Amino acid sequence: MTADDRDPSGTGRCASPPCMASEIAPDYFDPLAVDPEQARDVTRWRRAERARLIDARRALPVAEREQSGAALAGHLRALLAGRIDAARGTVLSGYWPIKGEPDLRPLMAALDSQGVAVALPVVERKGAPLVFRRWTPATPMVRGDWNIPVPPPESVAVIPAITLAPLVGWDGNGYRLGYGGGYFDRTLAALTPRPYVIGVGLEAARLPTIFPQPHDIRLDAIVTEAGVRFLREGT
Repeated sequence: MTADDRDPSGTGRCASPPCMASEIAPDYFDPLAVDPEQARDVTRWRRAERARLIDARRALPVAEREQSGAALAGHLRALLAGRIDAARGTVLSGYWPIKGEPDLRPLMAALDSQGVAVALPVVERKGAPLVFRRWTPATPMVRGDWNIPVPPPESVAVIPAITLAPLVGWDGNGYRLGYGGGYFDRTLAALTPRPYVIGVGLEAARLPTIFPQPHDIRLDAIVTEAGVRFLREGT
């Protein structure tokens, strides 16, 4: 799943022609978004890029998608190896795959069998930070927002020490293009202590920049089928 998705269907389009990246001059870009017109341009550009990247991901042949997912899971497992203490039940939040996202459920099940406390993010209230409910392969799932399977309300709520964040797009500075709902960033801003956040996505989804805005939170690491593509200093 993508925690901050407002429109996981990917069908939302802007009414007017979207702004292209080349139309936003780097020397004009305002990192504090004090220019409302520029902020609107970035929003339109992101909407167009989001739709393009989701369409491209969905168009991948099943065999290629499975191969990329397996390679990505291997790199992710290696990155997690030094950060998970299964004996102490480290809490890791994963996601339920939608719209051609890499399927990490086999890795989640393997981590669960090793003693890691795996959780999934859930929207309990519109516009509020996500909550994380404990998950195991035996958990009876129910339909949550956007019809995504989630653990039932009686599942234990936990606070993750490590969070996997699915990427629609990403850039080399560690910023993430999500589905546009803002849930993920709101959740990170509310969690104390903040979890170690790993973006998970495809190499082909890399962008020169996502034109980060004040609400965008930088990830600690990004993993694709090609390996660890970003690792924040000191993490």
